[in-house]
Amino acid sequence: MTTASSPASPDVIELSPSYWLPLGLVALALPCFLLQPWVSLAIALFGLFLLVQAVTLRLRFTASDLDIYRGETLIRRFPYQEWQNWRIFWPRLPILFYFKEVNSIHFLPILFNPQTLQRCLEARCPRI
Repeated sequence: MTTASSPASPDVIELSPSYWLPLGLVALALPCFLLQPWVSLAIALFGLFLLVQAVTLRLRFTASDLDIYRGETLIRRFPYQEWQNWRIFWPRLPILFYFKEVNSIHFLPILFNPQTLQRCLEARCPRI
């Protein structure tokens, strides 16, 4: 599900959170506990960290930028004009979103609706 960030800007799309990846990691940690308790703990903590991120972070696609918000505070802006490439790894089971800007490379876990993410990327920043 997507929502506009404000009535004045209907072209802004905010991605709804997806909890599949964090909860999947926490679930994976449970059977791992029988084999390797320390590895299980690390996986569970990482899953909980991602769960907190999914609850608190929001991605908003505007006409010119991908904005990342924590609550109502803008924490990072990525102008599309600086993007060179993007990709969603493992489309059947999306877990990682990659994009390359002119001066940097970014990897983000899929903590948002992957279908809406794909549609927004294709519409706002088509691949060459």
